Amino acid sequence: MSTPPDEEIRPIVQRVVAQMMGLAKPASPPPAAPPPPAQAPAAQPAAPALAAAAPKIVAMGADHGGYELKEMLKKDVAALGYEVMDVGTHSKDPVDYPDLAHEVARAVSAGKAWRGIVIDGAGIGSCIVANKVPGVRAGLAYDYASAVNSREHNDTNVLTLGAGLIGASLAKQIVTVWLATPFGGGRHERRVNKIIMIEKLYTKWVHLIDRD
Repeated sequence: MSTPPDEEIRPIVQRVVAQMMGLAKPASPPPAAPPPPAQAPAAQPAAPALAAAAPKIVAMGADHGGYELKEMLKKDVAALGYEVMDVGTHSKDPVDYPDLAHEVARAVSAGKAWRGIVIDGAGIGSCIVANKVPGVRAGLAYDYASAVNSREHNDTNVLTLGAGLIGASLAKQIVTVWLATPFGGGRHERRVNKIIMIEKLYTKWVHLIDRD
């Protein structure tokens, strides 16, 4: 068998050496698959809307002498954004102011009403009655300044008015500022706390009050 000439052997050797040394060009890898299309983020459920705060309740009562003024002030109180609890009276027929003042004071004491307003002829008798109910601090107001003072200094939660002593316009001003004025706190808080402590000394039967 004759030996191939060098011209034929040389290119064969060069190819073999190149493959062994990694010089041969590797085959091109297949093209990568395109990435999947981006997905839109899942929609988040909408946050539930916050429930509107319930309006504060103002209990209102009057005897026959304060009936007409009560009916007028009820509209003003409602227009200010409060819910009115009308405990009576519901006509001009004669009734006894202690009954109505007691109903308003009980509603405030039991937490069924935020504040209370009682109207009779002079406002004095209803104030006395309301202050017999534990937890109630009633004050008679006859002008703008006394209404503010009763709230800032005494933290009153029941207002009494005398329909025979003030007109409808002044009564509206008194009610509006009384409902809006905050308690002043500070030195007044110490004094109101003393009022509460004195009340507790004489109201050991407070647990008998129906708070349902």
